Amino acid sequence: MAEKKLGVIHYNWPDYDLEGFAARASQIGYRYCELQINDIWDGRSRDGEKTAEETRRLLEKHGMQAAAVAAGNDFLQADPAALAAQIERYRYVCQIIPHVGTDIVRSDGGWNRDDQVPEDQWDSMMLEAFKRCADFLEELDVRIALDNHGLSTNDGDWQLSLIERVGSDRLGVNLDTMNYRWYGHDLERIDRFYEILAPHVFHTHMKDGTGSRQNYKGAALGAGEIHLDHAVKCLVDAGYDGVWTAEYEGPDAKGGVGYEKCYNWLEKNI
Repeated sequence: MAEKKLGVIHYNWPDYDLEGFAARASQIGYRYCELQINDIWDGRSRDGEKTAEETRRLLEKHGMQAAAVAAGNDFLQADPAALAAQIERYRYVCQIIPHVGTDIVRSDGGWNRDDQVPEDQWDSMMLEAFKRCADFLEELDVRIALDNHGLSTNDGDWQLSLIERVGSDRLGVNLDTMNYRWYGHDLERIDRFYEILAPHVFHTHMKDGTGSRQNYKGAALGAGEIHLDHAVKCLVDAGYDGVWTAEYEGPDAKGGVGYEKCYNWLEKNI
């Protein structure tokens, strides 16, 4: 039987530094984790490869390894020079990440901070950015897992369209099972998103909850309204062999309690 890869995102773990997080997550049973880029790089220095290797060794000490690293990118920039700077930064992030022990760069599309970019320009701007990034993915031996996060990328039909138009087999999806619902899609449409995107999934955020936008409430896996069983079936049927990464946004984050509940669900259902 193939290894069951159960992971956890380093997010919403109050009162834990990175090593404390790794120790507690490992105690629960997790063996993989997703990091944020600022867990391994200060954003300014040019020694990110060295600090990434130090982080890899820290994780190994606790029986953990990186599943993905969130790039923290924002490709919705009104100033072309700012977009060029974002892509240059992204290239260096892609250069760093293999040194922490993974080839998966979890990526946003853009956040349109301060509402500087009209919505009708979002698609063309992100398409241009990901095409430019695709030029160096092979060289750096990394894969992009595009998250359905925030407002700009939270539509499965659009994600699939972007993948097809960029035309790189190194651009895929980070499938967040809850974010589509947070955005406002109904459960039937979300189930279809799982179906069409499953062959393109490189990484997951297994997340549950109820409601959309201001009515959203996070929950432990299996305690919300998301059809997690359908998401799992779609991924298994598509041959997904990556990490099943828990993300918890419910009320029991302190002490890793909510993440322990999520682990128990993953252990029983994956």
